[in-house]
Amino acid sequence: MATTQADIPEAFAGLLQPYRYKCFHGGRGSGKSWTFATVLVLRAAERPLRILCTRETMSSIRESVHQLISDRIYALGLANQFAISTTSIRHDNGSEFIFTGLRHNVSAIRSLEGIDIVWVEEAANISRTSWEVLIPTIRADGSEIWISFNPVLETDSTYERFVKNPQPNSLVKHVTFKDNPWFPVELQREAEALKARDPDSYLHIYMGECRLTLDGAVYSRELREATEEGRITDLPYDRTKPVSVYFDLGWQDLTAIWFVQHIAGEVRLIDYLEDSQRAFPEYLLEIQARRYMIGTLWLPHDAQAKALGTGRSIEEIARNAAYRVRITPRLSVADGISIVRTLFPTMWFDRERCADGLQALRHYRFDLDANGQFSRSPLHDAASHGADALRYVAVAMQEARRATWHEPPPPPPRPSYGRGANLNWMRR
Repeated sequence: MATTQADIPEAFAGLLQPYRYKCFHGGRGSGKSWTFATVLVLRAAERPLRILCTRETMSSIRESVHQLISDRIYALGLANQFAISTTSIRHDNGSEFIFTGLRHNVSAIRSLEGIDIVWVEEAANISRTSWEVLIPTIRADGSEIWISFNPVLETDSTYERFVKNPQPNSLVKHVTFKDNPWFPVELQREAEALKARDPDSYLHIYMGECRLTLDGAVYSRELREATEEGRITDLPYDRTKPVSVYFDLGWQDLTAIWFVQHIAGEVRLIDYLEDSQRAFPEYLLEIQARRYMIGTLWLPHDAQAKALGTGRSIEEIARNAAYRVRITPRLSVADGISIVRTLFPTMWFDRERCADGLQALRHYRFDLDANGQFSRSPLHDAASHGADALRYVAVAMQEARRATWHEPPPPPPRPSYGRGANLNWMRR
């Protein structure tokens, strides 16, 4: 079956043309996912292709487009040509659909070879780090990167990379439900009702316009002022000053780390790192690889807990690696947020190295209560870890000032971890 323009809505005709990047962004009901799946199934039936379907996180196959691909195969009458298992989809000609998340599978992504097309679905929340891992991996001759998403903020990494600053050899299309000839009448009525009731939400949800800030964003005012005052910029590392490192620890959840220099009353956030499901010594390797003059590691109180099986705490591991360590005092989340807000006018951020951390801060928002109103408690999601680590920066600074403490000179050089070092002896 040939993929002709008649198979897809007119607005998506560019999917049939050869572009390195095909980026379709817009609102609810525009048919992005349905059309991408349709074209990919037809392309896979035409000739052998390796197609990677991915998103930022994927804890199970149910969170992937596996079901959508399967549904399109059946709808197109091609079920007799495809072998559909619970984890993969293969065509008789050798075409294969692969499903995996980006965030937790860096090594697996880097090891993939011969990918012809990658479909990055729900791409609005893809981090800068994930893009920098994925893009150079997709390097087969004629390979393509397909991107579909409903925009959230103009400052999000995906929107900046592909919409505000389009890549060479790219097709960028803004689509809405008006481009979908099969948009249900019921949803059209809902869209019109929302337009009358809340025009701003209508523009965001159905017309795919970016929001200026997220509803309930914790630090919206502070980040807006930092932008207006030029405090999100290119921030050089001062080699004569030590770098303090502030952790929010996680295993299944993200570990978030801010690298900070305290200079002349300014809090200079020069770098940021986040990842998950990695042993703590691997983070020490990452810190060492940055070649900063490290002063103090500030760890949360749970770093003092002994791990089952090893009897060692993360605090002990850091001290044994010759780092100076301090434990961030316990303080309520609400009090910590208040301290961050107080200190924010002194905070400067490196635009590039802290891009993922800034994205987390912009998406950090208050949760909704049973009545649908914003509560005083922030929502616990992927954005909360970078925000928690920034809260620890502020709380640690308050503690340091209370004790009239200043960053001491860095400790003597610490031992290096060689490539053959066993990094799996401590997991969290």
